[in-house]
Amino acid sequence: MKNILIIGAGRSATTLIHYLGKEAVTKDWQITVADAHIGTARQHVKGLSSVKAVGLDIYDTSTKDALISEADVVVSMLPAHLHMLVAVGCLQFEKHLLTASYISPEMNALHEAAKQKDLVFLCECGLDPGIDHMSAMQMIHRIKAEGGEVSSFKSFCGGLVAPQSEGNNPWKYKFTWSPRNVVLAGQGVSQYLEKGQHKYIPYWQLFRQVTPVQIQDYGSFEAYPNRNSLGYQEAYGLQRAHTLLRGTLRRTGFCDAWHVLVQLGITDDAYEIDVKNKTYANFLASYLPSGAGSILENLSKYLDLPAPSEPLRKLQWLGIFENTPIGLEKATPARVLQKLLETRWQAQPEDHDLVVMQHQFRYTVNGKQKELHASLAVEGEVNGQTAMAKTVGFPLGIATRLMLEDKIPQRGVILPIYPEIYIPVLSELSRMNVKFVETTIPDAEIF
Repeated sequence: MKNILIIGAGRSATTLIHYLGKEAVTKDWQITVADAHIGTARQHVKGLSSVKAVGLDIYDTSTKDALISEADVVVSMLPAHLHMLVAVGCLQFEKHLLTASYISPEMNALHEAAKQKDLVFLCECGLDPGIDHMSAMQMIHRIKAEGGEVSSFKSFCGGLVAPQSEGNNPWKYKFTWSPRNVVLAGQGVSQYLEKGQHKYIPYWQLFRQVTPVQIQDYGSFEAYPNRNSLGYQEAYGLQRAHTLLRGTLRRTGFCDAWHVLVQLGITDDAYEIDVKNKTYANFLASYLPSGAGSILENLSKYLDLPAPSEPLRKLQWLGIFENTPIGLEKATPARVLQKLLETRWQAQPEDHDLVVMQHQFRYTVNGKQKELHASLAVEGEVNGQTAMAKTVGFPLGIATRLMLEDKIPQRGVILPIYPEIYIPVLSELSRMNVKFVETTIPDAEIF
């Protein structure tokens, strides 16, 4: 019997649990789902005969180690900063590990130790990162097999809401995954390659550096640079490419309004402020110079924004100018903003979420310049599986099955960029209607 341990039973874990639970019926597998909230875990495993739920405080080393020691494969669905608590146990008890999160420097440092113990620590195997890597590598390998040379690669992805669920929300955005991660997204310096030149975009300018993107049947989007694109140049085998950019998709106009919040400093999570008995209007006013006008007028003057303007209309819709009590005592500015957004960007049970992704390739083959776009759009189901849960959970579930079937020969801390991983994963996803549509762009110009 093979034992699978899934640690974390949040929103994106539901599809993973059900996929593996159904697989376990025909295979000799036993699955344990461990979560700090055992009620949540029990809810997710209902009706799955080979799956059990247990409670787990991730800081309870003895319980955590006991669970890891009994498993053959461990899937960590915890927040990214907690993966190391699981990885160290997997290394100690010589267990394979999968996550959907970016490889941290600490995780990467375990590469040689995991390799020596004949272990696979497969990371970045969800949506973005995950499906983006696998689909990009499949296409890059195909272009190279045709004798092509990729000169430019751009990849964009976003988790949003389907058009019919946007309602009157001018941001055209609702939370479909971690609200905290959305509020803090982009902090630091984003790096990418454009026309042979390295670009470094500080956070305070990030949302001004947007790329327009069109996706068939879903219209116009914009993408801001995502993290360090340069880190994937070697992994993708694109050392000779002169443009390499990975970005996050939002609806057109989102970034201009979010840029205002960044300029004000209210996305900062580095310090706490006293907001006891304060309203959102008080909170916003504390970040503006004093003036004789209203808060809206002072903000317009301070940031040289015309009133009315689309960014200010979006801020007004949030209610940040209103005397609504915040309801916290002490919090970081980012936490105050998150609390407000959770009231306005809350997805409703009848809403469909939407995952969109697009790769853009420029390449040369037989002396001719070509451009190819590959687009993915997945909608969630009302009161069912969300698009985010499907596109994170299915790749992890399929990769877990491959690992249990000894079909992943690589060892150490790895990405899902190998044919042994991406071919079966993408093939199975396609049968689930999670697939890319390719479009050849005529008469492409050289970048």
